[in-house]
Amino acid sequence: MAKQQEHLRKPEWLKIKLNTNKEYTGLKKMMREKRLHTVCEEARCPNIHECWASRKTATFMILGDVCTRGCRFCAVKTGLPTELDWQEPERVAESVELMGLRHVVVTAVARDDLQDGGAAVFAETIRAIRRRVPFCTVEVLPSDMKGDYESLHTLMDAKPDIFNHNIETVRRLTKKVRARATYDRSLELLKRVKEISPNTPTKSSIMVGLGEEKEEIIQAMDDLLAHNVDIMTIGQYLQPTKKHLDVVRYYHPDEFAELKEIALSKGFRHCEAGPLVRSSYHADEQVNEAARQRQMQMEE
Repeated sequence: MAKQQEHLRKPEWLKIKLNTNKEYTGLKKMMREKRLHTVCEEARCPNIHECWASRKTATFMILGDVCTRGCRFCAVKTGLPTELDWQEPERVAESVELMGLRHVVVTAVARDDLQDGGAAVFAETIRAIRRRVPFCTVEVLPSDMKGDYESLHTLMDAKPDIFNHNIETVRRLTKKVRARATYDRSLELLKRVKEISPNTPTKSSIMVGLGEEKEEIIQAMDDLLAHNVDIMTIGQYLQPTKKHLDVVRYYHPDEFAELKEIALSKGFRHCEAGPLVRSSYHADEQVNEAARQRQMQMEE
């Protein structure tokens, strides 16, 4: 057992250099003052200092900070959610304006207690951001909404610049890793987005290190492409607490480089792959075309 623990000690390439400069601490203070949550903090993202301090991107987590699901990889707390806060979209938009963000990702806890899964709040958040910061691109990262595609239409009516929904892992491990979610329902959601809005880029992500085989990762790529997904991100699973799933193994950066090459050769428009890559990592780079289109629309 001791040898196994030694083998699974975090490698050097996963050590993070913190950057708690004035921009970072100022943004953190603002989040508290506005009573806002970010997945950067709640999910203990390893890239929070880079994104907040230098890239002018952030991932807001709306609909509260309590999730109705208990996925075994996720650090967000689980329980009974609070009432909806319909002032939250405007507070998010005001923060985006004050922070001078160029790209914003809006995600949320899963709200299976709501009939629409929170789609209406997502839509209002997009619209509020557009009113205050027209040139800022908006990416959404919702739950599967329990497969309710009327709710998906509600969200898509607000015209997000990019739609992101994560399959999280390979088909075989989905039941072990995710709660109340299925591999095929996630794929179907991504496919439906393209049917509703063919020109909206779609995106999905998987974690590695949970016991999957390389062939299963490649199959996941094929499954995403078969459902018209444009962008893929691949990152290393890191155990948030001892109560969560163990890391089976750490992938070397060279392995991530190979997976990225395979993904691009298969036809993905863009792929981010690396030990510290998360779903929103360098999200601003993935929507440059969307940003250009938005600016052209505003100038017309």
